[in-house]
Amino acid sequence: MHQPVLFFLQSEVLFDYTVIHVSEIKLIQNSNQPKVKNPKDKIKQGRKSWQKRSEINLDVVYFNYKDVQDLSSFNEVYIWDLDKTYLDTSVDSLKGLFMTIFEKSFSKKNMPGASALLRSLARYRRKHFSDPEFPLFFVSASPPQMESKIYEKFTIDEIDPLGMFYKDNLRNLRPSRFTFLRNQIGYKIQALLQLRVDLSPQVKMLCFGDDSESDVVIYNLFSDICARRMTPVQLSKVLEKFAINTMQIEEIIRLQDLVPVQDPVEKIYINLATDTDPEYYGQFGRRTLATYDSFQLALDFVQDQRLSLEELSQIIIDLKTKYNYGEAQILRNFEDLIRRRVLGISSYEMIRNYLMEKNFIHNSWTSRIEPMREKTVENGHVYELEGIYDPWIQTEIDYLSQ
Repeated sequence: MHQPVLFFLQSEVLFDYTVIHVSEIKLIQNSNQPKVKNPKDKIKQGRKSWQKRSEINLDVVYFNYKDVQDLSSFNEVYIWDLDKTYLDTSVDSLKGLFMTIFEKSFSKKNMPGASALLRSLARYRRKHFSDPEFPLFFVSASPPQMESKIYEKFTIDEIDPLGMFYKDNLRNLRPSRFTFLRNQIGYKIQALLQLRVDLSPQVKMLCFGDDSESDVVIYNLFSDICARRMTPVQLSKVLEKFAINTMQIEEIIRLQDLVPVQDPVEKIYINLATDTDPEYYGQFGRRTLATYDSFQLALDFVQDQRLSLEELSQIIIDLKTKYNYGEAQILRNFEDLIRRRVLGISSYEMIRNYLMEKNFIHNSWTSRIEPMREKTVENGHVYELEGIYDPWIQTEIDYLSQ
């Protein structure tokens, strides 16, 4: 009779009551590796393969994809989550989870417009900045055994990240550590701090996540840790509240001592994958922007001069041709950012005229909501509109009640 074991396969999922026998699952395996009959040998082989190609610190596993000698040369970097931010995963059921894990790379589905948006950002930065590479990093709670399939998916999509973090959850497959299987906050905070150590003292980080996990808490807490907005005692209480183990707390505090006393987080984008009310994110300040899709992300990038109108057009074409994104969705989500006081009047008029010129919307359309004028603009980035009094950064977030 087989001994039952708990096998963790994907981020944010813990099989609390499901027992899976090792002999009944198809283990993740690099297609280039020789076939092995014994499942335990497969586990050892897979771990040996990814361990050779990565840097491991506790459960944080980093894969470096580019020979960039000095990451401090980038003035901006883009930090992207994977599930429900880049990939349209289905992990709400055991069946959906297994389909996601074992499906082929070319079968994995993107969040609508996500790959087109990243390609557009890369093209724009190559044209207007001197960066040798597009400074893109992924931070995922997926296990490193999935790395080869995910990287193959990036290659298919023509996405070229500098590196990616994975969570080594096999180390948590012990009864004393089951709690840490689902806990992503400590892992992601540590990963972000490890990356921050190698970046420029004045770098700006644009962070992307979704509402199905704790991404908004993670990015804001990372911001507060870097800016030293909490005393060591307060920080320890917050980390303990999130059930982060002692070793990881010590590593987070060690890494905090290595980073400059500066807030590197420029903006936080949260994809509303589970239809959370965007008003919920007001408690984190206006720097945190909840978006319904890649089109809204692109609109904000155009306003902040991180993307051109021509690249916006490419994203719309991708949404229209691949995802049946019609004029009604364009108008609804365009006007939504005006209603939420994200887009100022200058950006509204420029984008509206361009959309009309390209026949994406009809020529008689005008917003039912009067856009506000831009009040605070720095280096082309809009931080405040007239009549807006909510803080850009909420410096006193009550993490203990989250």
